[in-house]
This record gives sequence, structure tokens and C-alpha cells, in this order.
Amino acid sequence: MTALAKTDDWIDRFDGLSRLEPALRNVLTTRSHVVRLPADSVIFGPGKSPDNLLLLLQGTVRVQQLAESGREVVLYRVTAGESCVLTTACMLAYEDHAAEGIAETEIVAAAIPRGVFDELVASSKEFRNFVFRAYSRRITDLFHVIEDIAFRRMDIRLAQKIIERADTGVLKATHAQLAAELGTAREVISRQLAEFQRRGWIAQSRGVIEIRDCDGLRGLAET
Repeated sequence: MTALAKTDDWIDRFDGLSRLEPALRNVLTTRSHVVRLPADSVIFGPGKSPDNLLLLLQGTVRVQQLAESGREVVLYRVTAGESCVLTTACMLAYEDHAAEGIAETEIVAAAIPRGVFDELVASSKEFRNFVFRAYSRRITDLFHVIEDIAFRRMDIRLAQKIIERADTGVLKATHAQLAAELGTAREVISRQLAEFQRRGWIAQSRGVIEIRDCDGLRGLAET
């Protein structure tokens, strides 16, 4: 983890923090630091206690968990302007992480040390509001993930995921990666993709899915 020069510019990127009174803003900016991590860095993992709350300024972090079956399940992603709800929960409860966070791209983040986090949660209503608003939004997202896995048809979810993640009509992902995204087995994804290809909606090559009929795929995704 590479620390960058301290700056208070980042604080204005987060609604709620920019409204902190000057003394508390000074505590946050002078005792925190901005860091840069390369893509594929393991930011946190199971059994490790968080030392900092990271507020993401650039990049994307994938938060995933290893299921009892041995499959990886992607819980959510953290993007610029957000923080990780699992890290927040662990810092509030003084518990270790139960999942892992992986940098999907190079990331830049503001790192708030645990001591500063504890101090501001205890002393600042504005900071508490910021923390718990972000926490409640992400918890709602997690409930949607659980609902999708439990109740929604896999073909619909897969169609939605392809459209969501395809860049200019092309998605670079293996069947195993898509299975982790959707909380299912690789074999299930392979069968569904074969059916999509049979219908002429996609074409497949190794690690690449190309959308051939966006309207057809979108019609299923919006079912």
C-alpha cells in the first residue's frame, strides 16, 4: 500500500464529510492519508482486523466470500465515492473480516485509521450520519443480492449481468467468474450461455462473450 501526499481535497468528494466543522475536518484530513494500490491487490481478507476505513476515490473493489461449497460468491463492488460496508461493520463491532476485498483496478483511497474513526464516531453527529447512511445503503444492496440468489431465475440474472458488464458489447469473463458473480455453479452458467448462443443472442470464445442480439438479451433481462 503506497501512501500519497496528504491533501484535504478528497474530503469534498463525500457528501456529509464536506459539512464537518473546521476542527473535525482538520482532525480527519491531518490524521488520515491517501493511498494507491495496484490492480489485483488483496485489500482485506477473512480473519484480519481492519486498521483503516477506506473511502474510495478512484477504481473498483470487488468484495467476495468463499461459500461452504468452495465456490466464490461476489457480494458487491465498491466504486469511487463509496466505502465498504463490511469494513464499516467490522470497525464498529471490533470484529475480523469474514470476506475478502480485491482491487479490480488500480485504486486510490483515503484511509481513515481506526483511532480517528472511533474518535469521530463518538464525537461528531455529522460523521456518524455519514457512516450510517453509507452503511444502510449498502445493507439494502446486500438484501437485493440475497433476494436475487434465492428467488430470481438464473437465465434472467445472467442476461442482466452480461448487459451490465459488457463494454461496447463485449464481456471479458470466464464461466467460473460469472458463476462467482451470480452465486451459482460454473456448469449452470455454461448451460445458460450455450442456450443464449443457440438463440443467437451471444457468441462465445475463450474468456470472451460478445453480444450479437442486444434486443433479444435485453428482452429476457427485463422479464
